[in-house]
Amino acid sequence: MADRLDEGLLLELETIAVELARLGGHEIRAALGKMQEVHYKGVEADASRFTDPVSDVDARVEQMIRERLAQSFPDHDIIGEEMDHRPGRGHDFVWAVDPIDGTANFINGFPLFASSVGLLYRGSPVVGALWCSTSHALDAGIYHAVVGRDLRFNGVPYVPSRSPLVRRRLGGEPHSARQRLSWDGRKTGSAAIECAFVAAGLLDMAWFERPNIWDVAGGLALVKASGGQVIERRDDAWRGFSGFTQGGQDPADWTMPIALGDAQALDEFSVS
Repeated sequence: MADRLDEGLLLELETIAVELARLGGHEIRAALGKMQEVHYKGVEADASRFTDPVSDVDARVEQMIRERLAQSFPDHDIIGEEMDHRPGRGHDFVWAVDPIDGTANFINGFPLFASSVGLLYRGSPVVGALWCSTSHALDAGIYHAVVGRDLRFNGVPYVPSRSPLVRRRLGGEPHSARQRLSWDGRKTGSAAIECAFVAAGLLDMAWFERPNIWDVAGGLALVKASGGQVIERRDDAWRGFSGFTQGGQDPADWTMPIALGDAQALDEFSVS
């Protein structure tokens, strides 16, 4: 999709996405070690299940991101995890924002979380920017890309390097104890982190059982930019990912099993 858009516009969109991810990262770092206000979604219905936490930082970051987008692209649609406000419903451009992906990690001080910004054009990811609390360089930073161009880390082109001496790699798949899979499983508690790590070559693949669009939109753009593939499970079979608006559905309603990564790893996963 990206090659149908003006190159100057794409550069502007990527620049804004990086700015928004950096904003999220700045707020997250500033809040680390401080007492956070935390509540749990759905507790009114079932007080025994404290499984979906939200901190005051989540809401504050999303509000800041929305205000910044309103300055540059007031007509664009926005789908965020914390606020049900759609300023441009039906627009070709849709921003999918997760202010803190891995909130449970964040509020517990477990240092794996991200601030994820993705941009869709007519239902397909075209731009992604993910501030990650750690990276291939052991530093926090932003992975970002436009689909059809190169993956970048903090503005510098990044090409994953893999040692041929490593015979068994890692996959974001919790059932890899099955010997027929050729990787060891790792799950981080953050879908965005795992998407970024696939794009960066730290994971061969990752899969998510029922993510929401804000969990993966930015990450899918990174994976596609780095040469990876994306598949989703429809009608009891794994198929090529066809975008978030298949059949005319609202992208906010999308939630499907999805896997992403190296083509060989996905072939192995899809038949396991």
